[in-house]
Amino acid sequence: MSLIDTSTNESILTITLNRPDKFNSITEPMGLQLQQALNEAESDNVRCVLLNANGKAFCAGQDLPEVVERGKDKDYELAETVRTTYNPIIRTIRQLDKPVVCAVQGTAAGAGANIAFACDIVIASHKAVFVQAFSKIGLIPDSGGTFFLPRLIGTARANAMYLLDEKISAEEAVEIGLIYKSVNHGNLPGETREISQKLASMPTKGFGLYKKAVNQSFENTLNQQLNLEAEYQTVAGKTSDYREGVDAFLEKRPPDFKGK
Repeated sequence: MSLIDTSTNESILTITLNRPDKFNSITEPMGLQLQQALNEAESDNVRCVLLNANGKAFCAGQDLPEVVERGKDKDYELAETVRTTYNPIIRTIRQLDKPVVCAVQGTAAGAGANIAFACDIVIASHKAVFVQAFSKIGLIPDSGGTFFLPRLIGTARANAMYLLDEKISAEEAVEIGLIYKSVNHGNLPGETREISQKLASMPTKGFGLYKKAVNQSFENTLNQQLNLEAEYQTVAGKTSDYREGVDAFLEKRPPDFKGK
């Protein structure tokens, strides 16, 4: 059985975590398969990625028995797992020039939660719970946790999530700005599919430029960001989707974007 399932339909690449008996906890082989699946999104046939999971949990984070076993080797360091398994996943999600939607149907813990927070739009079932879980075993948040959490919800909330190991319900996650939306459990597949279909029909090149600009805003001064916006707006203005959008507006009809 594949640890990661993929399918492409209507320009949407659906990536499914598929280790439900272990709450989709991530081993190195599973992490490498997820990296490969995300790389498939570079195809011109893909205009949106939908990340979801099978089973009761979205992802319980790192498979601890794996690192405990690897730890028997005196030369092994946890940094190896972080660098080879998780960092490439987070970088690919953020650098991908297409929107990534994440559907969280159950518990998202540790690296599993932080992978979700790296995505562009996160929608969760009312049964979902988000927890960092790292402090219980004396570790720090990885997979971008120390980067995304303070920016999404502020330092005070991020501190509580990590230091106090606070569990955040889907409804509270929406209230504090951690995720976009919470829906009834049975509506999650349909809701995320509808949003993914909408994104896949919109101006993909513009979305890619937007993501690049947002990523760079974390390092730029205001003046640098204003200059970058002007540069990227010029690039966006040369796309076929821009011309189609303007024509559709002037002709008072719905646009037919091709993602080019």
